Amino acid sequence: MLYLHDVWVNWFEGEENGYNVCAFHEWRKEDGIELLDQVPVLYIDEMLYHYIENDLQDLPKSLLEAIHQRAYLRKNQERISLDYACVITDGQSILAIDTMGYHLPVRKSRLIPRQERLVYDLIDGTSRLEFSFSPEQREKEYHILSLSPDSMLGLTRKERQLKQLLMMALDQLEGTKNLQEVRYWLTEWNPDQYSRIREMDFDAAWQALYEGVSPGWSRAHEELCAKLVKGQPFFEKMYELEQNQDQQNTYKRML
Repeated sequence: MLYLHDVWVNWFEGEENGYNVCAFHEWRKEDGIELLDQVPVLYIDEMLYHYIENDLQDLPKSLLEAIHQRAYLRKNQERISLDYACVITDGQSILAIDTMGYHLPVRKSRLIPRQERLVYDLIDGTSRLEFSFSPEQREKEYHILSLSPDSMLGLTRKERQLKQLLMMALDQLEGTKNLQEVRYWLTEWNPDQYSRIREMDFDAAWQALYEGVSPGWSRAHEELCAKLVKGQPFFEKMYELEQNQDQQNTYKRML
């Protein structure tokens, strides 16, 4: 068994999509950084790695048995055993996981660059570990509250957070079934189509709005998001938190 020591992790809890497990350069000052005193490193195949990184399903039993109580958290000079935690890699990407005692990867983290290099050095010349793995052969279904990776490609942490907030607001808008309101917001997004929008029914207008904002991120996306959440305290608070983030508050001192 390969091991890594003194590993800084920034846990993202309950994230099924790998794009929401932020890379080191996107870590923020207020993130809860922990130190793993020791953690096993597993060199696995690409299919299993992708399954763990981009889903919240049970891990293979043989994998859980291999890592059981082999990782330790360092906290206030105390060494605390973790039931199921490890670092996985397919040779191209790296991810730390902790099940918090369950059988699925509840918490996920990227590593700092120096420790990523150590992982690649560790697996150099070794073979992939084989674990009994037979998930349902189905393509993962993405939806408005769990967008496909293509929809998030190239976006910063702030942009991803705001885009997910925009989608939450759109999902709520769909639930109202208010024709005039959805026509209004589609016109805000695409004023050049005003005449055509006036002839749309609710489903057509909402679908046009959803398909219009799904690709990428721009100033227009951000402005629409700000308008949609206005007057909704919970959404407004989320928007303000992202706007107030200092993107320079990272942990570069760890390098």
